[in-house]
Amino acid sequence: MLARPDFHEVQASRRIFLLSGMLGSAALLSGCATIGTSGGLDEGLRRLLTISTQRAVTQLVERKGYLNDAVARITLPSNVAGGDRSGAVLGALLRSRPVQDQLLRLVNDAAGEAADRAAPIILDSIRNLSFTDAAAIARGGPTAASDYLERAIGPRIIDAMLPEVGAALRSFDGNGVLGPVLGAATGINVVGLQRVVTTQAARGLWRAIGREEAAIRANPRSARDPLVEALFAGGRLLG
Repeated sequence: MLARPDFHEVQASRRIFLLSGMLGSAALLSGCATIGTSGGLDEGLRRLLTISTQRAVTQLVERKGYLNDAVARITLPSNVAGGDRSGAVLGALLRSRPVQDQLLRLVNDAAGEAADRAAPIILDSIRNLSFTDAAAIARGGPTAASDYLERAIGPRIIDAMLPEVGAALRSFDGNGVLGPVLGAATGINVVGLQRVVTTQAARGLWRAIGREEAAIRANPRSARDPLVEALFAGGRLLG
C-alpha cells in the first residue's frame, strides 16, 4: 500500500504558522491607511482582496483543507479514477477504494501545499494592483474584485503552484512505483497528473477567494476593517 511520509504534516503546520504571521503583518500595515485618503477606493479594494485571500488560504492549507472544501476540492482525472489500458491487475488496483482514497488525499494535500506557495505572489500582486475602474469593480458582482485579480495575475499562479504539487507527488512516490503504475494503466504519468492537479488547485483557490469576497460584500462588518465597511456598507467611498 502506498504510504505518505509523516513529515508533510510537520511542513503543513510550519507553513500555516508562517502564513499566519505574514498575513497578520499585512493586515496591520493596511490598518495604517485612513478613509480620507485620495486612494481610499483603491485601498478599500486591496484590503477586501487581502482579507479574502487570507481567509481562503488559511482554510485551504489546513490539514484536509482542500479535501473538505466543496468549492475547492480536487477530483481525480477520469482516466485515473476509472481508466484501464493495461489489463485487469493494474486497473483493479487503481480502481480499488483504498488506492483511490489515498490518491484523492494525495492530490488534495498537494493542492494545499501549492496554495501556500502561491499566497505570497497573490499578496504581492494585491499590494501593487492598480484598478482601471475601481468604482465599477466595487459596484460589480459578488466576486468582481477576485475576478479582476485573477486576470491580473494570469498564469503566474500556475507557475508558482506547479513545483509544489510536483514535490508533493514525488515525495509520496518515493520508491518510484506510482508513476509507472499510472502510466501503464491510464496513460497519464506523474508529470501529467502534476499539471492537472495544479490547474484544479489554482481554480479552487480562486473560487475560495471569491467566496470570501462574496461573504464580505454580503456582510461588510464581517471584514472587521473600517475601510472595507465604509466601501460596501455605507458606500461613502463611492460618492
